Amino acid sequence: MKTIHESVSTPKADGYRMPGEFEPQTRIWMAWPHRTDTWAWGAKPAQKQYADVARAIAQFEPVTMCVNQADYANAKAVFEDDENVTVIEMTTDDAWVRDTGATWVVNDEGDKRAVHWHFNAYGGFENGLYFPWDKDEQIALKMAEMSGCGRYRPQRFITQPCRPESFILEGGSIHVDGEGTVITTDMCLLDPGRNASVTDYEPWSEELRAYCDEQLKKYLGVEKVIWVKDGIDPEETNGHIDDVAQIVAPGKVLCIWSDDPDYPFYNECHAAYETLSNAVDAKGRKLEVTKLCMPVKPLYMDQASCDSIDTEEYAEPRVADEPLIASYMNFLIVTGGVIVPQYGDENDELAVQQIQAAFDEAWGEGVYKAVGVKTDQVVFGGGNIHCITQQEPAGK
Repeated sequence: MKTIHESVSTPKADGYRMPGEFEPQTRIWMAWPHRTDTWAWGAKPAQKQYADVARAIAQFEPVTMCVNQADYANAKAVFEDDENVTVIEMTTDDAWVRDTGATWVVNDEGDKRAVHWHFNAYGGFENGLYFPWDKDEQIALKMAEMSGCGRYRPQRFITQPCRPESFILEGGSIHVDGEGTVITTDMCLLDPGRNASVTDYEPWSEELRAYCDEQLKKYLGVEKVIWVKDGIDPEETNGHIDDVAQIVAPGKVLCIWSDDPDYPFYNECHAAYETLSNAVDAKGRKLEVTKLCMPVKPLYMDQASCDSIDTEEYAEPRVADEPLIASYMNFLIVTGGVIVPQYGDENDELAVQQIQAAFDEAWGEGVYKAVGVKTDQVVFGGGNIHCITQQEPAGK
């Protein structure tokens, strides 16, 4: 399929935009976990929970599961009786398809194209999590091919042939409302290992922010960028927005919250809520922000799980007693459903109820059904349901 480089055109110039996650979808993409230096106990507990997530999604729409060759036979057997889950062979370095996969954009005629971001394993040689990442860098290209879509590529061969990447982005670092607004974080996009590494701008600078603003507008088809200062995961994803906030509907946002000053993410919760509550979107609406609880008991990495994870020279080691990014916000919106992380915490049911209430208020009672899935082993790997999935919007 055709590749459209930045010197030729961009989605916005061609009349394309990234649709909101709540807009019609054709399927969800996932990638099977396999790294024994990321996942505890040989990745088997994580694989079970990935399967549980896939089956929850499959109640609402099809799932395409991408699996390395060595794991293909086993994964095919796991989903043998799941008619709405298709297992395909695709080589990956890790299993975070939200961040490695394509972001689709659509136009008013229903045509669909893919955006193939540059990916550097969450910070490249500056502060990335693993090496190599070349297989993950190819995933979006393969997804675009399989969906029959041309792809946009932020690349500048002519102006800087020795440093062609013009924009590094992971899908978990953005949320759009489909009506011209994107929410992101300083902590991720302005980090030294992201776009400062492929430009001449200083990390955290206003010049770098302005550059990222322009790139987001060009490639997502948006008019307004809302910047939240910090996420809650400074060490791994460098603060992705999908642990902090989510757009339920245009003008309506959920934000994480804790009333406990001793909670590990108390300050970040309150700062994000303050920023979003005072933000205005591209349509001039002041955002309506609703609070979503955090687990009562923060989750921490345990020594037994650390001991079961392989040590690898080019991967970030796991450390016992480090806080895990256990946020109910890392849910996925699918066609008629919302798939919500669960941790075995006393707030699990409350979180599902709060999310259900938010969607009922935004879209009408019964339009969406919130479904909880146990994902404590997924969070051990550094993410959750939104991180391990990528929606493909419906086209013509």
